[in-house]
Amino acid sequence: MLEKIIAVARGEAPVDLLLRNAQLVNVCSGEVYPADVAIYGGRVVGFGEYEARETIDLEGHYLCPGFIDAHVHLESSMVTPPQFARAVLPRGTTAAVSDPHEIANVLGMAGIRYMLDASQDIPLDVYVMLSSCVPATNMGTSGASLSAEDLALLWEHPRVIGLAEMMNAPGVFLRDPDVLAKLRSAGERPIDGHAPSLSGKDLAAYIAAGIRSDHECTTLEEAREKLRLGMHIFIREGTTASNLRDLLPLVTPQNAHMCNFCTDDRSPEDLLEEGHVDDLVRTAIGEGLDPILAIQMATFNTARYFGLRDLGAVAPGYRADLVVFDNPQDLTILQVFESGRLVADRGEYCGPELAEPQPPAGTINVAREGLSLSVPAEGERIKVIEVVPGQIVTRKQVERATVRGKQAVADPERDLLKMAVVERHHAIGNVGLGFVRGFGLKRGALGSSVAHDTHNIVVVGTNDGDMLAAVDEVIEMGGGQVATAGGEMLASVPLPVAGLMSNRPLEQVRDQMQALTQAAHGLGCSLPDPLMTMSFLALEVIPELKLTDQGLVDVTKFELVPLFGEE
Repeated sequence: MLEKIIAVARGEAPVDLLLRNAQLVNVCSGEVYPADVAIYGGRVVGFGEYEARETIDLEGHYLCPGFIDAHVHLESSMVTPPQFARAVLPRGTTAAVSDPHEIANVLGMAGIRYMLDASQDIPLDVYVMLSSCVPATNMGTSGASLSAEDLALLWEHPRVIGLAEMMNAPGVFLRDPDVLAKLRSAGERPIDGHAPSLSGKDLAAYIAAGIRSDHECTTLEEAREKLRLGMHIFIREGTTASNLRDLLPLVTPQNAHMCNFCTDDRSPEDLLEEGHVDDLVRTAIGEGLDPILAIQMATFNTARYFGLRDLGAVAPGYRADLVVFDNPQDLTILQVFESGRLVADRGEYCGPELAEPQPPAGTINVAREGLSLSVPAEGERIKVIEVVPGQIVTRKQVERATVRGKQAVADPERDLLKMAVVERHHAIGNVGLGFVRGFGLKRGALGSSVAHDTHNIVVVGTNDGDMLAAVDEVIEMGGGQVATAGGEMLASVPLPVAGLMSNRPLEQVRDQMQALTQAAHGLGCSLPDPLMTMSFLALEVIPELKLTDQGLVDVTKFELVPLFGEE
């Protein structure tokens, strides 16, 4: 094959495809210029005049490498990898670096293998960073636990390329043996970070351990400190965490090679209405970033960081993963090629038929008998989780408890709602109880089996009856999301694949999600995407206050704390 590629590149034999009259965005040289691009065997082999079996005239449209998402949890799209591919390929995404720790927290190694198998024969290149924190901490109950020895079983898989976000920052700088074993197991492979607000010598120690990226920066100052210490900054624009506009002033021509784009978590509606990586590139250009730099951050930079040596550029020997678009300002994707094959045309997927993988067995296992959500009043003051709109961080408040009889209860008039996290993996009966502000519900409840990272059942509501009804509906569906009021289900999204994903098309899941969001708004909720927001309220590694099935977690102290009291 090598001899043939060399011969074809020299013009001694016809190429498979010649793309004529392109305006080539050359991310290697930082130029845009007219070019004809020759493709053979799924790779770019040269430029200019070639005899070709097929020729496509691009009519002066722009041509750039396929976009690469630097960090994404495919499970957060709420659909399986084939359905995800069908949605993002028409948006220009041809590769994604995924961390399957959502399903790994439910099913362990079987979950990672499911994601690898489900993405095996699709025209989207899905690379996997092995999940480093399953569970993230010992303050929540997950469905599985992965050791360095477990991860070692997958290091030789051709699409396993590194160690995923190391969320246990204290475990790194306090030198926890299990954490260090995982870091060592990665060898020379890239290790991604997850260090919100980490600074100073603790940050230096974290980076010195070999962790080279971070996608959790929320302020310019935080990103600049990490960049100065040698971290690659993954600028994130997801559904709940939106950091692009705040961080974009960091990027200059001198440091752009250290900056990338990632989505982390995007809802079905945002993927279909706003887009995927193309949305980040478009937004960055609209905010004033040089178009070539923006495209480099979405392609070449990401490929270089992860060692994907044949991706991210339009040059001889590189994979012919290509995006045709109208102009850098509108960035309307016209055509997408994967390995030289047309897989999307004018916004529609046109690649090979995508088969749905066999889903894993049921994963909802709740000790339902005797389940109680009551909170005995043990004082006058309670700690309250305050939602920060547009972010996954929360704030800690201390408020006067509303007490009826001897129970602390929700108080919708004060936007003080009850929250519960019900263990759903081993039926051990754990229920974490607390209070949250920022949802605005006036009645009813919302429930979900999507609750990062342990994915127990999380419920927010105005009364125990509707909250218990929401738990029952999630159990009945075998996983999913629901809105209830008066003990009745108003809307739902079934997620039978590990309680995280649907095997239905993304458009159908989007419609279900819109109906569910509309139902939540009808109950008084003021958040644009309440279920996505709710899914992060149990993530005990993101400041400041979170709730797991084991109780209330003060993330700044990195410990479980009592619900009642000032501290």
